[in-house]
Amino acid sequence: MEKENILGREKIGKLLAKFAIPGIISMVVNSLYNIVDQIFIGQGVGYLGNGATTVIFPMITFAMAFSLLFGDGSATFLSLKLGEKKEDEAARGTGAGIIGFVGIGIIITILYLIFLEPLCKLFGASEAILPYAKDYGRIITYGLPFCAVCAGGASIIRADGNPKFNMIGLFAGTIINVVLDPIFIFVFHWGVKGAAFATILGQFANAVLNIYYFSKKMRNVSLNRFVFRKSISYIPRVSKLGISSFITQMALVVAMATRNNVLVTYGAKSKYGSDIPVTTLGITMKTFTIIMSIVIGLSAGAQPIFGYNYGSGKYDRVKKTFKLVAVLSTIICTVAFFLAQFKPLAIISIFGSESDLYNEFAIKCMKIYLMLIPTVGIQIMSGIFFQALGYPVQASILSLSKQIIFQLPVTILLPVFMGVEGVLWAGPVSDVLAFTTMIVMFLIYWKKIFSKPVIA
Repeated sequence: MEKENILGREKIGKLLAKFAIPGIISMVVNSLYNIVDQIFIGQGVGYLGNGATTVIFPMITFAMAFSLLFGDGSATFLSLKLGEKKEDEAARGTGAGIIGFVGIGIIITILYLIFLEPLCKLFGASEAILPYAKDYGRIITYGLPFCAVCAGGASIIRADGNPKFNMIGLFAGTIINVVLDPIFIFVFHWGVKGAAFATILGQFANAVLNIYYFSKKMRNVSLNRFVFRKSISYIPRVSKLGISSFITQMALVVAMATRNNVLVTYGAKSKYGSDIPVTTLGITMKTFTIIMSIVIGLSAGAQPIFGYNYGSGKYDRVKKTFKLVAVLSTIICTVAFFLAQFKPLAIISIFGSESDLYNEFAIKCMKIYLMLIPTVGIQIMSGIFFQALGYPVQASILSLSKQIIFQLPVTILLPVFMGVEGVLWAGPVSDVLAFTTMIVMFLIYWKKIFSKPVIA
């Protein structure tokens, strides 16, 4: 008799630890790529250099949206089909995901190199920040295909049941970045260009390891030329399951672009000027991504548990996993809340010491924008939960509710009455509205989703 996959039989707590801890480490390490750059740039170049990373960050996120469309989609497809004992379909779905994120990484690189300057302006570069943004962005762009393989490949590797390998790849890339950043910035005096070079070299190393895994180490499916030739037709099915991740990332792009431009416009009318608000809120958001990376890593670790057990009809295990992840996510975000409220300057100073005005606005960013962060963790994991079960529409609604439906109009509206600080208050206002939407969503769908599984 065939022994059942550990996803369907091992204790939930032990299983979650096995998958989530490497996932958390991986996501945190992944988020450090940009944060490490920002720390060294802040210390070696100054806040205008940090402003450049804030401008380029939504451009990177735009590219990652497409990578996760195919990466998370194929990971969900892989988990569901393994649960249904359909290994051939699982393999072809995985191949479709790889074809998708490699291809889109190359296409976006070409487009960015052609339209870099207008894109920098579109995403909020002031005249002072623009030269730094172009220098940083041009080099980062060359690394986007590697970044696509890192981001999309990570989801597949986790779903294949090997989160430790993914963690090793990310560690390797981050160590390279951390070691080279100070050498390129302080020894070679390359400024923001040095930070960008360090980043793409780290991503290259990670991408090479992921490619090696696909070709030699896949546990549950075999990826060969025949599989890839049969995979093209699976791209629509895979991308459908990844639509929530895509929308989440695209929503972030729109939100960041809007936020940067509003900060420049209203900041210029305030005592802080246009550059300080863009830079300090950018630092707050980057810091915020570390916390979100922990939550996402935890939720991503649970994704194959959700998918396999739902596909197998083991709904009690799905519910137990959901409850455990929800509690842990809330605890993590609550700890972050206390740090933001009581130690904001200590966090900000890591990214360089600037003027009193700079510190004043930076503290406001931390305290106001992250005021309701305890509600955010469960919102994020809920979107991943619906996606893992094959409910992309519901997952997309949850993703859109915070970044687009609520935060975007609030970000535009509040500064009209409150000036540049209105952008900061858009954070907690949209958080409470998005949390309410999530509650309503579960009241409607909780019983329905466990009546009959949705088969992709």
